[in-house]
Amino acid sequence: MPKGPLTEPQQDQPRTHKPRHRRRGFCFSGTLPASEWTLKMTFTSDTEIERIARGLVDRTLPKAEWTHAGHFAAALWLVRADFEAAQRDMPGMIRAYNESVGGINSDTEGYHETITQASLRAARLSLTKAAADTPLHFVLKDLMAGEFGKPDWLLTYWSKPVLFSVAARREWVAPDLQPLPF
Repeated sequence: MPKGPLTEPQQDQPRTHKPRHRRRGFCFSGTLPASEWTLKMTFTSDTEIERIARGLVDRTLPKAEWTHAGHFAAALWLVRADFEAAQRDMPGMIRAYNESVGGINSDTEGYHETITQASLRAARLSLTKAAADTPLHFVLKDLMAGEFGKPDWLLTYWSKPVLFSVAARREWVAPDLQPLPF
């Protein structure tokens, strides 16, 4: 599988973007067994969660750590501080982070508004279900063990054509299969 966002050019051909439907972050349509993706997405302290979030903010997080759980770790850390600020600021943080690791934010890859906003809402719901003093790594563990921890959870609410549309990538698009539970 190619590591970069571009396909290798053939002789004298320009580089082209290759649309991908497999996602590393909030949602992907891969087929990892549940036991495999759950084990790869565990945090054992709030310090680890803060390190992920600060790595996103200051663009020092290794790309390999920007996983489904990494996205939710950063989301929980930001939402616990201020949900409205997280909704406002996380899009820019993700775009800047993507570019810092060589990614491209385009109509086919990189930042995705609908996925980000739905996931921030899922993070907020997880925080409201937990006691206010619950350590974030426990909140994240519960979130990852539930519906939102499944890499393809968004496909319960959105069809692939709608979720992976240019419109949904650029701006919030409401679910077309069923309403979100929050």
